[in-house]
This record gives sequence, C-alpha cells and structure tokens, in this order.
Amino acid sequence: MTRFAACFLSVFSDVAFGGMVAISIPPFFKIERGFYKSSAGVYLAAALLSVFGLSALALRGSQGGPPSQPWLWMLAGIWLVFCLFCALYMLTLWNDNGYVRSRAYSAALLSGLVAVSANAISLVPTGLGLIAAVAYVLSAVFSSIVLGLASAGMLFGHWYLIDPNLPVDYLRTLVRALGYALLGYLGVLVVTLAVIVMTSGNAGTLLGSSWILLTLRFVLGPIASVILAWMTWQTLKIPQTMAATGLLYIATMSVLVGEFLGRFIMFRTAIPL
Repeated sequence: MTRFAACFLSVFSDVAFGGMVAISIPPFFKIERGFYKSSAGVYLAAALLSVFGLSALALRGSQGGPPSQPWLWMLAGIWLVFCLFCALYMLTLWNDNGYVRSRAYSAALLSGLVAVSANAISLVPTGLGLIAAVAYVLSAVFSSIVLGLASAGMLFGHWYLIDPNLPVDYLRTLVRALGYALLGYLGVLVVTLAVIVMTSGNAGTLLGSSWILLTLRFVLGPIASVILAWMTWQTLKIPQTMAATGLLYIATMSVLVGEFLGRFIMFRTAIPL
C-alpha cells in the first residue's frame, strides 16, 4: 500500500534533513573537512533513497489512501532539489568558495524543511483538519532533528580516532543538543497524542488493542534515547570519546526503532507518533 510505504520512507528523508542541520553544530573552520564530506555524503544518500522510493510509488499509482500520485511526484521533486543543493554543498568542500558553500547549505536546509513539511502534510488523512496538519508537521520536524543529531553525534565521535586532539567540548555540544531535542520531542509526542486522539476518535484503537505498541514507541524511542544521551554525557566527563561514540551508536538505533514504530502507529491510527 502506498501510504504504508510512504510512512516508512519518511524516516530516511527525516534523517537526511536532520543530519544536514546537525553538522552545522561543530565549528567548521576548526575541524577537518573530511567530516563534512563524509557526513553530507551519508545524508545525501538517504535523501536520494527517498527520491527513488517516492518516484517508484508514483509510477505505481496511489493505492490505499494519501499521498496521492501528484503529491508523490511533487515530494520526489522537492527532495531532488534538496539533493542537488546538498551535492553542490559537497562540491564546495573541495575548494575555498565560501560564498557558494554557505548559500548552497542554506538552500539545502530551506528546501529540506519544505520537503519534510510537505511529507508530513501529504500523510494527513482527509477530514482531520488544520490542527492535525500542524501536529503532523511539528512531529516530523522534531523527528528530523532528533534523528539528525543522534546520527551526526555518532559520526562525529569517530572523528576523534582521526584527530585525537579535538576538544571534547565539540562532541559535548552535540550530545547536549540531542538531549534537549529528545526532551522537546517527548513533550511534542505527548501533546500530539492528546490532541489527535481528542479530535480524531482513535483512542479506542491506540489505547486498546495497540497499547503495547504505544508503550514500546515511547520506551524504546525517546525515553531510552534520553537515558542513553545522559549516559553519553557522563562518559564524556571522564573523558572517553570512544565509549561515548559506542553509546551514540545505541542511541541512534534507539531513535530509529522508535521512529519506525511511530510510523507504523501513524499508518494504523493516523496519529503522528
């Protein structure tokens, strides 16, 4: 079914946009450019996967509810624009054209935000209204930021193997941002759950037959990830960057598991968790 596939494809596009946001946190001129080249390459690949997936769904035609075929083509086009700006940004990392680099990066972030928002709106079932659309977009943006910070922190942790003299504060900044983002995301999920349940009448499905799925969504997702972020922060006080990187591996997997569970809940109940 088109909606089922589109829900899960959005995880990869969220990683792409959130990751590009997250790599702006470490100070650019104090870190080897290889980090930005490799990280941007990872996020570009994630976005391209989304483009190909959405295009394949559009070629098949819409089945099983939103997004419709025109929406799928539009989404693929917006993500393609994001990919082009990311590719241009990556090219500038091999030269000193800071003017083009900064504008390509800014354009990538803007097009990524538009694409994430459009992704979310395309998945809103007919009849839920404006409040539901806002909840979908807000949940998608926070999902992107959390996925991006977790993955970027994990990737940046490896850079301490290449440059052991990097200040630990750079990684601490990423971990601190991840912790705050997770707490904010947890709050958004709770509010979203309350608002959508009251307006859509899906409380019976979610709190009845799907209560185990709902519990796993929160426990294996943001709650476990908050604990792992705190453990990573404590580890960096030693400081032990490799152990912290290992914890960020687990945190990235925790966030991903939570997001896939959330997309399944969204597919089944129309609640954007």
